[in-house]
Order: sequence, then structure tokens, then C-alpha cells
Amino acid sequence: MPLRIHYISFPGLGIGEMKINTNAIEIGNFKIAWYGLIIMVGMLLAILYVWLRFKEHHMKTDDLIDLAFFVIISGVLGARIYYILFSLDHYIMDTFWDTLVAMVSVWNGGLAIYGGIIAGGIAGVLVARKKKINILQILDFLAPAVMLAQAIGRWGNFCNAEAHGGKTDIFLRMGIRSEGSVITNYYHPTFLYESLWNLIGFLAIWLIFVKLTKTKHLHKFNGQIFYSYIIWYGIGRFWIEGMRTDSLYLIPDVIRVSQLVALLSFIVGTTLMIYSFVMLKKGKENALVTRVKPIPVEEIGEESNGTNN
Repeated sequence: MPLRIHYISFPGLGIGEMKINTNAIEIGNFKIAWYGLIIMVGMLLAILYVWLRFKEHHMKTDDLIDLAFFVIISGVLGARIYYILFSLDHYIMDTFWDTLVAMVSVWNGGLAIYGGIIAGGIAGVLVARKKKINILQILDFLAPAVMLAQAIGRWGNFCNAEAHGGKTDIFLRMGIRSEGSVITNYYHPTFLYESLWNLIGFLAIWLIFVKLTKTKHLHKFNGQIFYSYIIWYGIGRFWIEGMRTDSLYLIPDVIRVSQLVALLSFIVGTTLMIYSFVMLKKGKENALVTRVKPIPVEEIGEESNGTNN
């Protein structure tokens, strides 16, 4: 793939043109794109977050390793397959080999986060069932980690000068000029909107339900953080997706796939949240509604199997 260089600016913020090379490392034919490196950083920080939550609850690190392995692999595959399925015409080449290479070249971009969330979530549920860990508790651990990874990963889109919105002249406008061109076009930096939306959501959930002693008691039931995530992300993604120019469509120019999934996420998350609060108020627990129990008080070096958390 030829080297791509862009000049990106944010004149409304007083930021002049920055020369952005999509490749972070290039030695001969060996190239590593910023996109891939940034996605990797996001994944590592997500793993670190979940590890700290496991450690806090004295859960087995072996379970975390298994969880991380299957969730990450499934998430990347799911994100790629989801993207390819809704833009298949861009990946069908003249030969089978060229088609295969185009499909597996994930470092060139082309990941749909909803595919990653769905596949990674399914993998997390299956691992939790196998390990006999509370599934909703694991989803509560994973949800903020995913938000953090998304907030970081969107900057991979910045390096590729992609995932932007339509043309605009607002103060947050992002100028993009390709190498060799003298024309700069200004767009909505939707990658930035989504990054900030996820960062705010992560900080809010982490501070309210995890970090601050005065508000921890608000975390009433397992799954509450996960539902909060899909509600928050659903609202933001529905709004932001409407501005993008590279959306995947279920029906061309009519129904955007991500907006439909975002709307469904909001509806499902809100329904489950209300149902759980109602059941708790009635004092009824079931497979979908289990109260959050206190963190075990065993010594730090001792690990529980997580079944009582």
C-alpha cells in the first residue's frame, strides 16, 4: 500500500497544519501503521483496567488471562467481519489471493466497533460461564474498559484522516489536505466527538460506581455498569453517526447500520435497567438481577474464584 501523508489542522482551536504519516514505522517493505499501534495501546489499557478490577475483587488472574485472550481475538475478528459484510464490494478483488489479502489487512483500517463489542461480549459471556463467574459482573468489568479502549482507538482514525463528518465551518472544524494538494477541506471531527464522548462516559462510570467512596453504594446490581455503558454509547453513537460520511448502510442512503444498532442498544439497556431496579425494589433476584455483594476481605495474596462477587 503506498505511503499516505496528510496535513491536518484545527484552525478554530489555533492548531496549524500537522504533517501526519499514517505509518509509524517503515523499514523497507515492513510497515507498522499508527492505526494499529493506537488500537494496541487502547487494548493494553483496557486489560490493565480489568486486571485492577479482578485484583480488587481477589479473583484469579488465570481467569483474566483467558478472558483477555478470547475477548480480544473475538473482538478484532468481529469488528473486521462486521465491517467487511457491510462494505463487501470494496474487498472483492480480481483474484482470490488479492481478496484475502485485502480482507485480512486490518492495519489499513476498516474495523466496526459494534462488531467488536458484539463478538467480544459473546466471548466474555462464554468464558464467564465456563469459569463459573457471574456473567453480569464480568460485563460490568468489561464495559468501562471498552469505553477507554474506544476513546483511545479513535485517534487511529485521526492518523488515517478518516471517520470524519461532513463539511463544516464551526470552530471545531478539522482541516484535511492530502500531500500534493493545495486544497484544504474542513469537516466535523467525528472521531474526536466519539473519543470525548467515550472518555466522559468512562470517567463518569469509573468515578461514580468504582472510585468514589461516597457514590459506590449507587452500584446496586450486577449489570448496572454494563447497561449504563450501552445506554450512554447508544445515545452518543446515534448522534455522531448521523454526521459521518463513511457510514455503513443497511439500506443505501436510508438506514445506517450503526444508528440502528445504537438505537437498539439504548432501548435494550434502558429496558434492562428499569427491569432490574423494579425487581430489586420488590426484593426479587433471578438470573438477570443479582445484588452487588461486598468486596471480599481476604488477605491481598489470596484469590477467590469470583463466584460470590
